[in-house]
Order: sequence, then C-alpha cells, then structure tokens
Amino acid sequence: MLKKLTENWALKLLALVFACILWFFVTGEQKLELSYSVPLELKNMPVGMMVANDIPSMIDVRISGPRTRLMNLQLQDIVITVNLKGLEPGLTTLKRLEERLNLPGPFKVTRLSPSFIDVKLERVVSKDLQVKSQLSGKPAADYRVVAVRIEPQQVLVEGAESEVAGFDSVATEVVDIADARETRREKVSLAYPGRYSNIKDQLVVEVEIVIEPTPKPQ
Repeated sequence: MLKKLTENWALKLLALVFACILWFFVTGEQKLELSYSVPLELKNMPVGMMVANDIPSMIDVRISGPRTRLMNLQLQDIVITVNLKGLEPGLTTLKRLEERLNLPGPFKVTRLSPSFIDVKLERVVSKDLQVKSQLSGKPAADYRVVAVRIEPQQVLVEGAESEVAGFDSVATEVVDIADARETRREKVSLAYPGRYSNIKDQLVVEVEIVIEPTPKPQ
C-alpha cells in the first residue's frame, strides 16, 4: 500500500500543486464592480396600442463579479427586456428590472438607475384636422388680403388617443407677407406640436394668399 502511494511521487506532487493553484485562482480571484449602460427593450406591444410617455432607452447598471470574467463581458449581448404582453391601457409600474436582465455567468447586479419604469399605454386613433395658416406682417400700404386658400384643407393625424383628442386644427409655418403687393403662392410645412402622434402623409400644404389693392372710396 505504501509502495503504491510513493510510486511516481514527483508527478503526484506536481499534480497536487497545480490543483492547489487552480483552486486558489477559482475561489480567490479578486472581485470587481463596473458600471454599464444597458439598453432597455420593449417587446410584444399589444395590438392597436402604443407607449405614450417618456421611457429611458438605457438603464445604468452596476455589476459585480470575478475580475477576469467581468472585464471580458460582451456588452452587445446584454439587454433588459420588458414584456408588454397582456397590458391594458393606462399606467403600469414595472419594478425589479434586474430580474429582466439577461446577465450570464457568476455576476450580481448591485445597482440599477432607474430601478423601475412607468409605462403608459394608450389606444392608437386617427383624426382629420383642419389646416390653418399663420401670416406675419401686413401688405404694402393701400393693399389688403382678400382671401387665404389652403390645399389640402385637412390632414390626417394618428397617435395616442388622449393627445389626438386635444387637437382640432394644425397650423402652417409662418408665411411672411410684409409689404406684399401681389398674390403669393407657397408650399409650407405644417407646425404640428404632437409628441405621441404625427401627421400621416401630408407634411406640406400649398398656401395661396390673395392680395389686391384696397378699393378707393367712391
């Protein structure tokens, strides 16, 4: 028995030394904490609804783990995924975002900022809005604006229900008619202030400002 234990003792001692070194490396490697900006991804948006509030696109995450593995962490593979499936219209607070982080290996999340998000879902609706012109200045002396014609007279907007409901018209960009002596025709962009809705197709309209001499008193 003793003979078998002492056979190739040099190789066995070398193996023991390597095993001790490996054990020390695995159990005694220095821990490290690093901060990352991780993308926030929303998936499974309910049909016919949209997000109608500001949500951060990136979440600040502080991660701790073995130095070597943490230094080699591939950021492009890390994302916080929020599943919106089954949510109803209204405001929903989603907490514990660290549980939605697809973090591989022996890592631990020590801090998130923000640690939760509020998601406001609204139904998507559409509506026709009247187009109104914005004029700046006055025609030249003894001239007047006889008519203002806009084509098209209406445009379609689409977006969050509460926002669309608050609009009945949309204004054009300002058209300057200071000192004008003749009719002006211009293609003008629309100044739509919506944040969670937008004009569907017609982003530019044609405005005709009919300017004629002021009739002289008889």
